Amino acid sequence: MKSLSDWPVEQRRNIIGVFTDIDDTLTTHGAISADALQALADLKAAGLHVIPITGRPVGWAESFAKTWPVDALVAENGGVAWITKKSTKKSSEIGIRPPCLLPKVLSKIYQSNAFIRARNNERMTQIAAQVTSQIAGVEVSKDSAGRETDLAFDYNEFANLSPETVHQVVELLQSQGMQTTVSSIHIHGCFGHFDKWTGAQWIVQELFQRDLAAELDKWVFVGDSGNDQAMFQHFTHSVGVANIRRFESQLTYLPRYITPSERGAGFAEVAKSLLNTI
Repeated sequence: MKSLSDWPVEQRRNIIGVFTDIDDTLTTHGAISADALQALADLKAAGLHVIPITGRPVGWAESFAKTWPVDALVAENGGVAWITKKSTKKSSEIGIRPPCLLPKVLSKIYQSNAFIRARNNERMTQIAAQVTSQIAGVEVSKDSAGRETDLAFDYNEFANLSPETVHQVVELLQSQGMQTTVSSIHIHGCFGHFDKWTGAQWIVQELFQRDLAAELDKWVFVGDSGNDQAMFQHFTHSVGVANIRRFESQLTYLPRYITPSERGAGFAEVAKSLLNTI
């Protein structure tokens, strides 16, 4: 991984959009830092597209999709997303307000249809029970009530599971035909080919009718852990916040650049490096 300062200016000038992980990339000690939130706002104000993409559940993500300055928020590692729709209220109902203060109207969209989601949810309920009964100390994540398209087990948010236990959970999920990823806090399993890369391609097509794979020189991704690997693998411009060093030995695909600082401060450094070229 090269220093963020090695990212060529001429490449940064071409960027039109930013994808970012949330946990331990925008957040510090579990909450978005003030500098990271300001960085999101500054990027949007400069005319860039901003799309967080997370393993967190869609229910958990709703309030952030409403209040953060973003185009959309992709949840559950690409299975589902909140997108912003234009308000249908008349100007007389909302008064004269700056565009940034107008109420957001959100729409929830999925990569799979309702029949497939219902079938998968039934299977996931059975598998969750199997995992928690067979592997000692393993529990579903505390945010699981808001999940619709995947399973998540806590290993490093409120729990502290060993690498061996994490491996056991991953193996059991895979034996049931699930695709797995491991974030900085959760072990994820889903049916279907959902990961952050497929989710990123999907949301760019849905929002802008653009082919992300054909214009990767115009986008950057910022992340920190194992469930970001698909993005690191595919993105021409990828950046890891400094705390990615914790997982470096476990990752097959690493980001091209790394920030000096960790977590939200690191994301703010990425934003500054982009905004300084405008």
